[in-house]
Amino acid sequence: IRLRPKYNRESIPAIALALDTSTITACGNDYSFENLYSRMIESLGNKKDVLLVISTSGKSQNILQALKTAKKKKIKCVGFLGAGGGVCIKYCNLNFLVPSDITGRIQEMHITAGHALMEHIEDRLLKKKFITLKRK
Repeated sequence: IRLRPKYNRESIPAIALALDTSTITACGNDYSFENLYSRMIESLGNKKDVLLVISTSGKSQNILQALKTAKKKKIKCVGFLGAGGGVCIKYCNLNFLVPSDITGRIQEMHITAGHALMEHIEDRLLKKKFITLKRK
């Protein structure tokens, strides 16, 4: 997947933890939804990984547990947070904090920031010659 169609780049190893419905159901039933992401990070996370979390309040227990597990595994954590960042902010190495309590505005800014972040990542890869312009 790529953000900008004019660039052809190597794939970036990434996984969205919220997309595995089988694991979500099993973990929710067998453990709790609070441990959902932390369980995945325990099994899949590596020291060189980066965990990007998104929480409008910064108080989501499943996100907080994921951040704690990532810290134990020395995984860098980036938070897209809203309001004051909640308790999650103290577990993030970097954060993008939207200073609002309005969920819709926070989510809109997170989407925009996510696109800007992906463009930045693609630009960095382009400088390393991992991206080629798509020829028509």
